[in-house]
Amino acid sequence: MELKKRIYFVGLIFSLCFLAIVFKAFRVQVVDKEHLISKSKRQFFRERKVYPRRGRIFDREGEPLAINVRTYSIFAIPNQVKDFSKLKEITKFLPETSYYKLKKKLKTRNRFTWVARKIELSQEQLDLVKSIKGVYFEEIPKRLYPNHELASQVLGFVGVDNNGLAGIEHQFDKKLKGEPMLMKYIIDNKGRPVRFVSEEVQGNASDIYLSIDKDIQAISEKTLKEAVEEYDAFRGGIGVMDAETGEVLAIANYPTFDPNDISDSENIHRKLSFISDPFEPGSTFKSFTIASAIENNIVRPDTNYYLDHGRLLVEGHMISEAESDKKFEWLSVEEILKYSSNVGTTKIAFDLTFPKLKLTLDKFKIGMKTGIELPAESRGIFTKDKNVSPLSLSNISFGQGVATTGIQMLAAYVPFANGGHYIKPTILKVEPGAEVEKVRVLQPRLAQEMTNIMIKTVEDGTGTNARISYFKIAGKTSTAQRSNGKGGYHGYIPGFIGYPVGVKKKFVVFAYIDKPAKGKSYYGNTVAAPIVKKVTEYILYKNKEFNKLAKDEEFKNDDAFKELKVRRSRRSVAHVKGQVPNFVGLDKKSANKLAKKIGLELIHSGIGVVVSQTPESGVEKKDNIVVKLNYAPPSYEY
Repeated sequence: MELKKRIYFVGLIFSLCFLAIVFKAFRVQVVDKEHLISKSKRQFFRERKVYPRRGRIFDREGEPLAINVRTYSIFAIPNQVKDFSKLKEITKFLPETSYYKLKKKLKTRNRFTWVARKIELSQEQLDLVKSIKGVYFEEIPKRLYPNHELASQVLGFVGVDNNGLAGIEHQFDKKLKGEPMLMKYIIDNKGRPVRFVSEEVQGNASDIYLSIDKDIQAISEKTLKEAVEEYDAFRGGIGVMDAETGEVLAIANYPTFDPNDISDSENIHRKLSFISDPFEPGSTFKSFTIASAIENNIVRPDTNYYLDHGRLLVEGHMISEAESDKKFEWLSVEEILKYSSNVGTTKIAFDLTFPKLKLTLDKFKIGMKTGIELPAESRGIFTKDKNVSPLSLSNISFGQGVATTGIQMLAAYVPFANGGHYIKPTILKVEPGAEVEKVRVLQPRLAQEMTNIMIKTVEDGTGTNARISYFKIAGKTSTAQRSNGKGGYHGYIPGFIGYPVGVKKKFVVFAYIDKPAKGKSYYGNTVAAPIVKKVTEYILYKNKEFNKLAKDEEFKNDDAFKELKVRRSRRSVAHVKGQVPNFVGLDKKSANKLAKKIGLELIHSGIGVVVSQTPESGVEKKDNIVVKLNYAPPSYEY
């Protein structure tokens, strides 16, 4: 009996303790919840997620496209600032901030206040900030794009908190940022700030290597810019794609912007319209119509059509040639593409029928996203109907009534260049030996037949301005009417797409100029073909495809690569110890070798040989000095 009483007594004590705990928990979590949260928040005056240094972005050769520099953000807790006179010293190196403005700002606030964000500070300046009670700083990596406008629409940019807002920076933001750790500033029982860092493991940010070739990107952008300005056009676009791997070696629109200062640019120039803005492709589309007709055994390259002197009435609408003076009678299928006949392509399409043409266009991903790893890609505009009217079929056959993006057309021409395989375009570097997914869309024989026809188009058809001495270039021009967005047309978009034949490294180049000014030429052969020629010449030169010309008995050096002149530097580079050497005249490889030898960090801008440098040679070589080298294509003495 005595034992039972003891058990009951102990049980009662435990029950009372349990009720007390429940009561306390209820009071803390319900009754005093708001008061305690407020009290807790007063102890924390600064809390934020801290990410590791953002991953860098490189081109395919390891050249930096987006890097980080060390900067600092300064903030204050106004009610802790006791000596405002010390603020005078730090306002001397704060951008756009005066002592009186800062003092007024801090006296009207009690909580956390930014003083300056992402500014570069010397050790002396940091020590000064540390000495001011109530003023603190955090090390913040700042994104730097050392090449300024180069590939800016591909790279995109980051916001003030280093969040990717466009391009690769946005597409791979999570990978580039890594995993954060939590950093808090708390106040101890004497009111002193103490920094607390969470013990969570911080995931490393990853670097990204793009498929972009910095040199090819630079020459593409330069050539495109010259053409847009020459023809006073609204804008232009260009893309270069490796026909064996799907890697995009260059892609750009002009006008463009500098991601280091986006405030000095317009939204329309920050996007990569080559992948986001579809337009009617015009005559470059005729290659698909003719390839489909040959594939379906409707025609052969030598099949002849009567073209009604360049005028054909379809459902009450007159189909005519792009140039009214072209009044063709009989042309073969090969000649229809060679001379870019709208009437001829229409007649081929009528024999082919739309369902068969659509099957071919589906294989070439017309009306579908390519899947390139960039944001805001458009699928273009293409009907999902199983059949269309004769007038619609006529228009589609020569590139009207359908809208494609630049990247769609670039990828769709790759099968002509590589023997019949469609390859998904990629903006990421493909490692040597990596397996590339290829889908056969044309038989090798058909791909070769189409290539042969397009060679003749360049040699003596509508694309003669794309010819390059001693090389066979296959290609197709277009002079597409430009949609005004209201169901009509206003202006033109001349374009050219082509590729060299019989080279070791196969690639395709597509360029277009959007809306040349009134009074300027608007034909693909005069406006866009020279752009493709210049870029193709440079790539052939870069890939050393000219080596085989030594075996050509008819080869004359003066006739080949007219856009390029080789320069040989015979000077030796001497430098004084402790001074910045003279890099002018060196190529990139030589400049890097010299910089490595004397322990200098370089930033490269442009292609070719060094034409200027900052700082100049002879300047004292201080610690952490960075030398920017500006390159230009050589003009060279022997």
